[in-house]
Amino acid sequence: MSDIVVFDYGVGNVRSVVRMCEKAGADVVLSSDKHVVLGAAGLIVPGVGDFDTVVKALRDCGGEELIRQRLVASKAVFGICVGLQIMFSSSEERGSCQEGLGFYSGHVKALQAEIVPHMGWSKVFSSTSRLLRGLDGQRFYFAHSYAVPFHEAPCVSAVNESQPPVLARSVHGNEFVAAIEDGPLCATQFHPEKSGICGERVIRNWLTTIVRQYQ
Repeated sequence: MSDIVVFDYGVGNVRSVVRMCEKAGADVVLSSDKHVVLGAAGLIVPGVGDFDTVVKALRDCGGEELIRQRLVASKAVFGICVGLQIMFSSSEERGSCQEGLGFYSGHVKALQAEIVPHMGWSKVFSSTSRLLRGLDGQRFYFAHSYAVPFHEAPCVSAVNESQPPVLARSVHGNEFVAAIEDGPLCATQFHPEKSGICGERVIRNWLTTIVRQYQ
């Protein structure tokens, strides 16, 4: 299959993501080159830090338009952590002034929990997600203070109006969106690259869906 590209736009835990993809059996390229990004079978968009910084860095290198072009062409995109949050319209993080990419209407909000940030392992639930096939109820690693409340989760697909996105949930204080699977667009609030065997299986499951597209 074609290379998996980890988008090197200056924000994110890119080296550990590359290592996880390699461990899962993918040929991986770390790049921000337009032609490489658009030509890859799959694009991973890591996100570490605050919402505004991630969105600005992505826009500064033309990443927003590249993601849109990939989704229009039904090419796989996988967002991680803040890489999930920026798919929404906005965030309340530190009075954010940056608009999100807006693939989903909705607002990223502060976790309502006694201990914030949420740093550690929590169970993730979805009985229908291909990403989480064989992993329903397993623990994944999180590191975040903000999330999309599950009761405000998107019910309209960003890419296919006839089929709603498949959602996974987790709980830290309140129930929140832990993962989204929506045609070519997938994203996780947890960090697969820090989630051991379960995280590797998520990446393997994602790679399997990409391989089927190219058969």
